[in-house]
Amino acid sequence: MSSPIDSLRAEFPALSQDINGRPLHYFDNAATTLKPRCVIDAIARYNSRDTANVHRGLHTLSARATEAYESTRGKLATWFSVPERELVYTRGTTESINIVAQCWARQTLQAGDEIVISTLEHHANIVPWQIVCEQTNARLRVIPLTADGHIDLDAATQIINPKTRLLAISGGSNAIGSMVPIPALIALANQHNARVLVDGAQLSVRAPLNLPELGCDFYACSAHKMFGPTGAGMLWARAELLESMSPWMGGGDMIETVTFEKTTYADIPWRFEAGTPNIGGFIGWSAGMDFLQQLDHDAIIRHEQVLLDQAQSALAAIDGLKIIGPVDDKLPILSFRINGCHEQDIATLLDENGIAVRTGHHCAMPLMQSLGISGTVRASFSAYNTESEVAHLASSLKSIARLLR
Repeated sequence: MSSPIDSLRAEFPALSQDINGRPLHYFDNAATTLKPRCVIDAIARYNSRDTANVHRGLHTLSARATEAYESTRGKLATWFSVPERELVYTRGTTESINIVAQCWARQTLQAGDEIVISTLEHHANIVPWQIVCEQTNARLRVIPLTADGHIDLDAATQIINPKTRLLAISGGSNAIGSMVPIPALIALANQHNARVLVDGAQLSVRAPLNLPELGCDFYACSAHKMFGPTGAGMLWARAELLESMSPWMGGGDMIETVTFEKTTYADIPWRFEAGTPNIGGFIGWSAGMDFLQQLDHDAIIRHEQVLLDQAQSALAAIDGLKIIGPVDDKLPILSFRINGCHEQDIATLLDENGIAVRTGHHCAMPLMQSLGISGTVRASFSAYNTESEVAHLASSLKSIARLLR
């Protein structure tokens, strides 16, 4: 008799393959989640039956593609408890943040204004603000971490001040797993009438989220972190903010009228969606949202915590292995180093055992610099991972530590 986890795993074709003669153990979920069969089938159906551009055609294929493409917006609106017209389709979290940077911050900030981020941030939530600061002469300020790898709220109360115009913060670290106290930080920003952007790349898959209740002004996420395709993402912003922002890109499908003298723009959110989009990707994301809605999210969070606790306990017992970052209040992400072993060598040997992990700075070089290291090995867990897989990871690492040291 199959268990619920066996039934779930059966939905992901990638898990049925062998890697180097071993069953695939996929622990790179913080980078991208695997795709369920329904997502793969939806993309294939669009490419094989309904290939057409959206919004512009009167023929049946275009109508079917448009309906499937736009259905994703409604499902995302339900997931995040927001109006559909406040959801902008993007290529992913990175593009979403850049739209806010160029369409809101660049036209709003002035010299002397401050943008606040944290040491935990992904490059996608650092570099766009550095660019804006160069363009506007605003100042970028950074909230440090406590010794255990969490946001230093005491420091945040000093750094977030009357000059703060924007707090741009991740929901959780993709590199070391630290959860971020978003409500507390939003409350600090609200004291100074600062806007808040949340990078939800690591957060959005975990459960439905009521963005108006959370209290942020902008929210960004990516489909491929939510069992969906790559190249599709979302920016949510309050309608009054979107309506105040000029488009980032011009082209087809974002206009109302065009003459050689003047162009008027489409209503929100379409004014930010120039050109032919990743139609198949958003149709696949629609299927992925249906898949997500059917899951027991509380049970999955408990399951992922069991895997994380098991992994932390087993890896902490390996001679020379050091876990990087917090051990409590974290996402199902475990970063570590082994004394005397290069991360790439560890990952290569794990791959020989069918284990997929990620190594390097995880697009968080400033974080690694603050920790005094160049990078880590990162194992990140998802709903379809199992305790036996974690045991195989620990056993393999124990052997690798003996081999390389």
